[in-house]
Formats: sequence, C-alpha cells, structure tokens
Amino acid sequence: MKPAWTTGNRFTLLENGEAYYPRVFDAIRGARREVLLETFILFDDAVGRELREALLAAAANGAQVHVLVDGWGSAELDTPFLQPLLDAGVHWHVFEPAVRWLGLRLNPLRRMHRKVVVVDGEVAFVGGINYSLDHLAVSGPEAKQDYAVEVAGPLVQQIQAFCRDNLAGDKPPRLPWWRRLARPRAGRPPPADAAGRGALVARDNLLHRHDIERQYRLALRHARRHVLVANAYFFPGWRLLREMRRAARRGVLVELVLQGQPDMPIVRHAASLLHGQLLRSGVRVLEYGRRPLHGKVAVVDDEWATVGSSNLDPTSLGLNLEANVLIHDREFARTLHARLRDLIERDCRPVQVPVPGPLGLAWSQLRTTVVYHLLRWWPRWTRALPPQQPVVRRVSAPRRASA
Repeated sequence: MKPAWTTGNRFTLLENGEAYYPRVFDAIRGARREVLLETFILFDDAVGRELREALLAAAANGAQVHVLVDGWGSAELDTPFLQPLLDAGVHWHVFEPAVRWLGLRLNPLRRMHRKVVVVDGEVAFVGGINYSLDHLAVSGPEAKQDYAVEVAGPLVQQIQAFCRDNLAGDKPPRLPWWRRLARPRAGRPPPADAAGRGALVARDNLLHRHDIERQYRLALRHARRHVLVANAYFFPGWRLLREMRRAARRGVLVELVLQGQPDMPIVRHAASLLHGQLLRSGVRVLEYGRRPLHGKVAVVDDEWATVGSSNLDPTSLGLNLEANVLIHDREFARTLHARLRDLIERDCRPVQVPVPGPLGLAWSQLRTTVVYHLLRWWPRWTRALPPQQPVVRRVSAPRRASA
C-alpha cells in the first residue's frame, strides 16, 4: 500500500520526555473538541499522573477524550488511577487485555506498540516515547534517549482518521487470497522540492504487514549521499539488510546507531551477530553508550526522514502494531541529522570488524550463515500466522449504589 502523501505540513522534532511531555500535555489541556491518544506504556508515576490531569482538563473543557492503551504494556493500571478519568467521561480502551494464568501473562505477542496523540484535529504527535518517568533524565542513568515529531497541517486529519478507525472496531474488507499474497510495489518516493510533505505509514497483522519495512527499503534503494539510522532494537529481515549493504557498496555513507548500553542485554548480542557482514560491506556501525537508546528514527540525504514507534526487529516488523510518520522536508531532515550527528560525536563509539582466530573464524562464518538464513526466512514465518482482528475493549465506570 502506497502512503497517502500530503503537502503543506509543519514538523517539529521533539527529543526525549523533556521536550515531548510539555508540548503534548499543553495541547491536551487546551483541547476543546477531541483528544485521541494511543500508547503502549502508561505507568502510574509522576508522568502518568500529569497526563491524567491533562486528560481531565480536556474532559472538563467538553472535549471527547479517547485513550487506547496496550493491555500488556499498561497492564498494572488500577482502579484508583482510572476512576477519576472514567467519572469525568473519558473513554478508556484496552487493546488485547493481558491473559493471566497462575500469575503469568500469556499473550506477549502482537501488541499495540504505537505512540500517537491527536488534539482537535489540529495537531498530532507520533514517535517512540511512552508515558513513564524513565523517559526523563531525572530518573537517572536508565533514562531513555528517544524522539517524536509534532505535526501540524493536512496530515493531522489522516492521523486522526487512523486513530478513530482503531477505536471503531470495524473489520477491514477481506481481500481475495491472490491479492493478499501479492507484494505491492512502493515506487519512488515523492520529490523533495516542496517543503512539508508527509504521510502516515502503519503496520498491522491484516493487510499492512510489511508497509513500514517497505518504506525503509525504498529510502535505502534511492539514497545517493548518506543514510543515518538510529534504532533501539536492530535485527531486521534479510531484504532490509541487503538494501543497507548495497547502498554502502555503491558509495553511500551508511551509518547505523545502536544501543551500547541496552535495557535488555540480549538486544546488543543479537545486533552484534550482524556487525561483521555490515562492516565488511562498508556500513559504519556505532554504539550509543550514554544511556539506553529507545529511538526509532532515520534520515536519508537530508531529504527523507521517518520518526515513529517501529523498531527494526522481528517483533516490530512482523508482529506488533506500529505507526511511523514519513517526512519529505529538508529543514526537518537537516535538524534530525544534526541532532543525531551531535549524539554520535558526543556519546557513540564505532564498532570495529571482529578479527577472530582460526577456530573463531570458522564459528563466526557458521553463525553468520545461520543468522543470514533466519533473517531471510522469518518474514515468511510471520506470514504463516493467521490474520488477526485486534480486540479493543472499553473500560466502563462501575455503577455506584444510590444513596
């Protein structure tokens, strides 16, 4: 599916919770008609409680407030946190509530991982920042490095319609099997001569399973000078890796910023399995070491950029529901590039090509071969899973006993 590009938009880069939360909370507090909010994680901490106060203010203004949280990422919210919102008329929705058995949660896959806000159909926010204290530097060395984009202009209506559809629960039309197997061609990206071009691209487990990955591959395929990708969880499919290596081999400066101090150690180990083939192809791999990297952004030739919730790993590219904004705007792309360049110069270290001994070389080649084929075939494994119609349940306020 080709993204529906719009023109005349304005994009503002928001880095970390320090920039993101004030803009989002102020916009929500000033809402007069409608607030649509989707998030994977919402915690009952200082950030979550400030969000709650902003939502209550919007409801007091008379705005229709809809919140959609993921049943896994936001499973611990209790009645004391939710009751004031429900009493104020906030419509609270839960995506696939966690299934528990003997205290264990049993449905960790295919989660709603998006982070989107739309206020009054006039401003939207899309990115990777959840509502939790660990997105602020005051939380200490585990504070996450992350990004979001504020959008104003015609694209906001597109994002608003997308969020409304996610709440409606309407089942999309079922395509014939031969059309579901077809791989749509994305074509060339739009020209970058006009400022403010943007589109929303999302992945689901029905008709748009590979839309976000396809846009990454398209951007890499047409890169001419440089590509800079910063992604928290990197273990992509074979096709995306191939486009990255091809770009480097034809002389494009391809830089990949990954976690050097990940919140989950397995993340760094998985990405390290790919270092050899990327480095030998000319890709420059760097590790960000100041704090956990949680961003999911990229910029190509200072013309094309993307900001969103999608990691470049099997979970995001093959299972979770994600949303990214695609941006063709030189001013925004240069701003994002400058911020990432500053990150590289201050807090990143380059990864060197490993030089194993004779036995280590044989093991490295065997491991690379196995990983290569896993990456080549895993998208087919995800396509073998049955299409999934998401379950969104609304939380209702309990009836109060009459006096």
